[in-house]
Parts: sequence; structure tokens; C-alpha cells
Amino acid sequence: MSVTPQQRQMICEQIGREPHGLRDIAYATDNGIPVVLRMAPIVQNKPFPTLYWLCSKDLHKAISRLEASGLVKQLEQRLQEDPDFMAAYQGNQQAYVAARWANCTAEEKQQLQSLGFSDLFDSYGIGGLRDWQQIRCLHMQYAQHLCDQNVIGQWLDDEYQLHKLVITI
Repeated sequence: MSVTPQQRQMICEQIGREPHGLRDIAYATDNGIPVVLRMAPIVQNKPFPTLYWLCSKDLHKAISRLEASGLVKQLEQRLQEDPDFMAAYQGNQQAYVAARWANCTAEEKQQLQSLGFSDLFDSYGIGGLRDWQQIRCLHMQYAQHLCDQNVIGQWLDDEYQLHKLVITI
């Protein structure tokens, strides 16, 4: 979805600056408030492993509270104890890598290869995670959930009803 001038202004307000590497809006509310940005794979001549960037201040605040409560460690423990949960999460990582490559133009793929970053883009998962058994950040997981599928993001919706949060910014 292309970015209107009003949405660009809102994005600047959400993240506190002009966005570098913004490709488009990957997910927005019904009334056009940007929630997730789709980012370019190369920003300022460096690889940018984050495909989906959660920009909504409302969701960011809600998810930050969950992270502060220790939820990341609890979910990482569940990944270790629940093979089905882990398998779904590993599938999400693979889907993210595929989506990130699909987001690249032919020129960007060539540039990544010539810069020596193809292996990085093949092995780094959601938000640049190298260890696909870790979560690190719930914001990245939820952003992927809104744009594709993510077992962690779905769990957050099921347990904390994040999808019912009223997004104002």
C-alpha cells in the first residue's frame, strides 16, 4: 500500500524521525493509520534485516509492557518445551526469510550478493535473529503476525487481545 503525505507525516510522528528505507505500508488500520511498515532490504548501503517494522505507538507501548513483565523468557521456555509451538515458529522464520527475499528487486538481490550479504539474508530470521530458537523482541513477532502469519503474534492476540486495541497513533 503506497504512503500518502498524511501517512508519512504520521509515521514521522510515530517513530520520531523521517523513516529511512521505507518501501510501503504493510498493514494499516481501516482508517489508514500506519501500523506496520515494509522496509527496503538495503538502507544507506547496508543490509537492513527488518522487513516488517511495527510503527504504531499504541501497539508498541502495549507490547513493551508485556516484554517488561518477562514474557519473552516465558515464551522462549515454551518454545523449548512445546515441539509443535517450536515447529510453527521455525516455519515462521523460514517464511520471513522467503518474504524478505521476495521484497527485493533484482537489483537489490545483486547488490546484496556483491556486498557479501546473501548468506546473512538466508540465515537471519525475524528482525535479524540468527538463533531461530530465540524471540528477543515481541514487536517484530507481532508485526509479522499482522502481515503474514506468526505463532507468537497469534498467541499474543489469543492471550492479550492485542487485535482489539484501539489504534490512534
